[in-house]
Amino acid sequence: MPRPARFRPALSRRARLGAATVATLVAGTAVFGIGQATAEHSVPRTDKEIPNLTQVQDKIKAYYGDTVTADGEHYASPRSNYAHQVRGIEAKARTYLSKALAQHDRTGKQTKPVIVLDIDDTTLLTYNYELQVGFHYTEESQDKYLAHTDMDPVFGMDRLVNWAHDKGAEVFFLTGRKEAQRAWSTRNLKNVGYGVPLDRRHVYLKDKEHPPAYLPCGATCTTIEYKSGTRKYIESLGYNIVANFGDQYSDLRGGAGDRTFKMPNPMYYLP
Repeated sequence: MPRPARFRPALSRRARLGAATVATLVAGTAVFGIGQATAEHSVPRTDKEIPNLTQVQDKIKAYYGDTVTADGEHYASPRSNYAHQVRGIEAKARTYLSKALAQHDRTGKQTKPVIVLDIDDTTLLTYNYELQVGFHYTEESQDKYLAHTDMDPVFGMDRLVNWAHDKGAEVFFLTGRKEAQRAWSTRNLKNVGYGVPLDRRHVYLKDKEHPPAYLPCGATCTTIEYKSGTRKYIESLGYNIVANFGDQYSDLRGGAGDRTFKMPNPMYYLP
């Protein structure tokens, strides 16, 4: 969020729960459902190649352990399969970071170790927003939501990030959210427990009106160009990205970073 070129069903130009979204994410790897249109044949020939939208939504709700409050708000359950999967990824990340940060100290590298994290569905969980808008993202609805509502942290990510920071890793947030959402984003991160610096040097948002000079693609960057270009810029400042976390493969591709951790997200797809 804001999510450039999301794939959405024919309802809108941004696609959610469309062909790429029907993926069931297992251990961070997309496994596509039987009968789904392939890349070689992306236009379905019959309805049998198209997953039923209502059934896909029901599966997503079950995966997140959909919990509805008395006032009709939807939240993911900490006992859900989603939460269980996330905690498994975090456990692997903690084991890796323990060794990577210790090794970094022993080698006496001049560069400072850092971790880079996306925001939506990597550090903050958008599930409540998604259900509130019926998986139908618009910039207007997102602005309205973020201005007045804090998203919950992705289960356990606040603890992992704070732990890594205490162990000596500097923390950078790199999101596709627009620059105009900076104050809402940093407020949300702080309010839900991310106890790390959240100033402009540590939180990167997409600024199409005034793109940074270090991005040759300027205002026309794809997600991969924007994120990998920003990571390379961070490393040019004397940092070593020991780990990069994201819920989209476009968060992770393009180089710059020793290891990537793919967080699960079956709700939308960003190329």
